[in-house]
Amino acid sequence: MRLAPTHTLLVALLSLWLTTLAWAGFDEGKAAYHRSDFVTALREFRSLAEQGDTGSRIYLGVMYARGHGVLQDYVRAHMWFNLAAVKGNESARNNRDTVAKNMTPAAIIEAQRLAREWLEQHGE
Repeated sequence: MRLAPTHTLLVALLSLWLTTLAWAGFDEGKAAYHRSDFVTALREFRSLAEQGDTGSRIYLGVMYARGHGVLQDYVRAHMWFNLAAVKGNESARNNRDTVAKNMTPAAIIEAQRLAREWLEQHGE
């Protein structure tokens, strides 16, 4: 089916609006993180991570690795870094590998299982 020019424009504007909202959420989450408002940062980053945002997944990994606003949890940190690495992010791969040095083989397997389940649940 072919869209009429007005529908094509509407789709383009809607996409731009959604992208702008995502960037606004990421910027809000990043600013909140840097002022140690981890509740806001966690809310913003989780929402965006569910939409596939790589940067938000990296920040969530950092939050879990450092225990910022959440209990320190290397399994969850590894999971979030791995989800960002799936998108091809080199920094996420490096962070995942660094966190893995503090983990047992069983914990790494658990993190990988959680990442697989997350991807299946979110249709990625």
